[in-house]
Amino acid sequence: MHKREKHIKGRGAQEKVQNRFSNHYHENRDDFLNYCFSQNEPIDKIKTTFIETFPKTIVNKVTSPDVHMAYSLNPYQGCEHGCIYCYARNSHEYWGYGAGLDFESKILVKKNAPELLEKKLKSKDWKAVPISLSGNTDCYQPIEKQLEITRKLLKIFLKYRHPVGIITKNALILRDIDILSQLAKHHLVSVYISITSLHEETRRILEPRTASSIKRLKTIEELNLHGIPTHVMMAPIIPSINSHEILPLAKEVSSKGAKSIGYTIVRLNGAIGKLFTTWLDNTLPDRKDKILNQIMQCHEGSLNDNQYGRRMKGSGIIADQIHQTFALARKKYFSEDYKFQFNCGLHQDYKNSQLRLF
Repeated sequence: MHKREKHIKGRGAQEKVQNRFSNHYHENRDDFLNYCFSQNEPIDKIKTTFIETFPKTIVNKVTSPDVHMAYSLNPYQGCEHGCIYCYARNSHEYWGYGAGLDFESKILVKKNAPELLEKKLKSKDWKAVPISLSGNTDCYQPIEKQLEITRKLLKIFLKYRHPVGIITKNALILRDIDILSQLAKHHLVSVYISITSLHEETRRILEPRTASSIKRLKTIEELNLHGIPTHVMMAPIIPSINSHEILPLAKEVSSKGAKSIGYTIVRLNGAIGKLFTTWLDNTLPDRKDKILNQIMQCHEGSLNDNQYGRRMKGSGIIADQIHQTFALARKKYFSEDYKFQFNCGLHQDYKNSQLRLF
């Protein structure tokens, strides 16, 4: 089998998909592709558009019991990185868009996020709990270089001495190393760099608009040199795509100063199952059946598992092999003695000092 002639380079999703909440929908995929490729039009003509939104609140309580964060903050909805496996694709449907090409080409921007965060942190009822940037889409996706919403948010966290966690796969985070260094001095920040593969060919097809693997490794190293506690998430692990890289990846990120490593196993929930299957048709057609079958073996015979506690780690022989390999990687390359704890007391001290001014 060969790749389809109309493979959309530079994008993760290879199609537009129906929004499950839409009652009136009609689309011919071939017509859409013919439009995109008419007159040999290059793929970058499918332009990314940015749509300003005006939320009333910005800090979200996370209720999922197996997600290790209490609150999240997402300055952007949708993500130009275009990672084909991204669980956040489904959330784009709540905004009236599709989980496919819409997710990576129609980006909602929350420019008032810093003002909303400051209002939240100033509230007399708010008690400091680490807030994660971002629980859904990447807070350092490309448009952040221009808008600097995340940088403004970090300034607010520093001003109010409030703990913040960050997860990203973009080297743009190094732009804010001045603020991050100050937060780190007070144990107010912890960074997770997401790395799925050390091989550029794999990275390009899985995550077409993200920072290269080499840049991410350098990012870990640079953050570590500035005293910023940095960890790695190998998320997701996809059987027969990157599952063989666990030990070499763990060794490499440890050598760059990563304090710990975590993982999740891919699950293709909602619209992502169809998107991922089409992506396999276009990128890895000769391995498609093997990959899908092994994913199903990790999720009780399905491409997805919604059961809390099991859905992200999987079950069965393949999932158990991944778990054992990760246990070995942690024992071999990481210290079991390392512990990080956010300093949640400084925020209340700051508020008390401000009250004394009156």
